[in-house]
Amino acid sequence: MNEFSWKVAQSPEDAAALKQQAGGQLLAGGTTQLDLMKCGVFTPPQLIGITGLTTLKTLQFDENRITAGALVTMSQLADHPECQQRAPAIYGSLWQAASPQIRNMATLGGNLRQRTRCAYYRDPATFSACNKRNPGSGCAARDGVNSNHAILGASDSCIAVYPGDLAVALVAFDAIVVVQNQQGETRRIAIDDFFLLPGDSPDREHDLREDEIIVAIEVPQTTSLRHSHYLKVRDRSSYEFAAASAAAGFTLENGVMRQVHIALGGVATKPWRVRSVEQALEGQPFNEETVFQAAELITQETQALAHNAYKVKLAPRVIARALMAAGETA
Repeated sequence: MNEFSWKVAQSPEDAAALKQQAGGQLLAGGTTQLDLMKCGVFTPPQLIGITGLTTLKTLQFDENRITAGALVTMSQLADHPECQQRAPAIYGSLWQAASPQIRNMATLGGNLRQRTRCAYYRDPATFSACNKRNPGSGCAARDGVNSNHAILGASDSCIAVYPGDLAVALVAFDAIVVVQNQQGETRRIAIDDFFLLPGDSPDREHDLREDEIIVAIEVPQTTSLRHSHYLKVRDRSSYEFAAASAAAGFTLENGVMRQVHIALGGVATKPWRVRSVEQALEGQPFNEETVFQAAELITQETQALAHNAYKVKLAPRVIARALMAAGETA
């Protein structure tokens, strides 16, 4: 691990200003940042402690929205007495992520910005070719072992999968990411726009400027969210990243599906909103045949690599199963 200086931010504005100076990196729970420093992926000259910023620790459920500060932990949101009842997909994405110890430390803001688990990205000692870590160096994964890589949203420059669970549910249900700069000015970004496709610049993953930090996440309180489900398929039952996951919810009006929301995880370079399936199901009767048939539309958007064609079959199945589970409460 490289040598670094340490500063403690006194306010969100101070944190944003320090972040802009000399390549500073924010440190809250540290569950991702410290790992990447140990791997040699990050070598920040300065770390900025932000755990004392109490204004970023608010958590509120009201009739119209859920508001969670960036320093609310995953456990705090999952354990809120209203989370499971009013936002079951979000609840499911939280308790199925990581381990209890990590969820107790990991903050929501840090969770959104966690980096890929691509082995080529996380092993700079062995693999120098990684455009996400070393722009312009190439992508070793394209011709390497890519069974865990993306079938959606990939580019010639990067095929790494976004690893998180919570963001999948947040993208499905139109969350807003609130960011603030060193002048105290805020921007509200639709979370689907907050995550960027790799394109030719995979090292830039978020719509977050140098002098901005995440201060809060807002989620609209909708009937579809109340009748939602998060399904995660993985190689083992705990502490494992998704091979494929889906967050889904909708409302039923006389047996007809309305306000359908779906997003995929574990198969794309960013949390993937599945609008083609949403549109196909809007106004359709809710039954297994209709749901499974519509879910197959996602395969028209996929592009398999040498070792990950199984995800093309898995993606529509997790969509359909998540929808069927959500339908049990609709």
